[in-house]
Order: sequence, then structure tokens, then C-alpha cells
Amino acid sequence: MSIKVGDTLPEATFKIKTADGPAELTTKELFEGKTVVLFGVPGAFTPTCHMNHLPGFVEHADTIKAKGVDTIAVLAANDLFVMDAWSKSTKADALTFLSDPSADFIKAIGLGLDAPIFGATRSQRFALIAKDGEITFLSVEDAPGDLKSTGAASILEAL
Repeated sequence: MSIKVGDTLPEATFKIKTADGPAELTTKELFEGKTVVLFGVPGAFTPTCHMNHLPGFVEHADTIKAKGVDTIAVLAANDLFVMDAWSKSTKADALTFLSDPSADFIKAIGLGLDAPIFGATRSQRFALIAKDGEITFLSVEDAPGDLKSTGAASILEAL
């Protein structure tokens, strides 16, 4: 069963890459007392994610944050080194790149994607807005290659 508007996000720990090396970031640290835009992608560097989904958030990060958003985060079931390389290659300094390598958080929110082409559970393409960990907006695409309702434009409209 998938999360829905009004739900509180479950506790989880993400892997992140910092200037000091690998680190962890909990959902409490990410969401508590903040407004956060979180979008999930099937995989870093995959065509729709890399060429269409992420660029909109990079381009509109300042506008999104000007509407009261503290953090814009992208989540994938890739390891933290892949997520770090994706961040650097796209110059997406305004975003937080979250690694959920075992898809534990993705499964806990009910948005896992069984994709044999990837060889493991990945994330469905989704976007949400959470205030203090409570979901106020959620959109999930019908197919992994779709980008109709989870891009930066949809988030800006929802804010």
C-alpha cells in the first residue's frame, strides 16, 4: 500500500556523500520542522531521470525554495557514490542526493518498482511535498518513463 496525502513519512536512514566522505541522514534530520520537496527516480543517469526529470528541479531550485521550501531532495536506489557522481555531473548543488541502496525507504512508502532491467527493486517516479514529515502533496507517474505530474512545474503549481 502506497503512502498518501496526510500520512507521515516513516523513519529511515539514507546514505549521502559529504565533503568528509560517506555519511547518513535520517528522515527526522531531513524533514523535522522543514518543508521538503522529495522526488524519487528509477535510477541515476537513466534517460528520463537524467535528461528530463532532474534538470527541471535544478533549473527551478531557486524559485521552488523562494516558495518556502527548505530542501529539495532526489532519491534513488543507487549507491551513494553513483548519486554523488550524478550530483557532480549535473552541477545540482542546490539539491540533496539521497541513496536508498536496498530500497528500504522506497518499499516502506509503497513505491517500489520491480524492474528486471535494473536487477533490483527501484523507485517509482514520484514527487511529494512534506511539511514536518507530513505529506501535503503526492504524485506518482503511471509508468517509469512518464514525466507528466512529478516534475518541477507540478511542484511549483502545488506550492
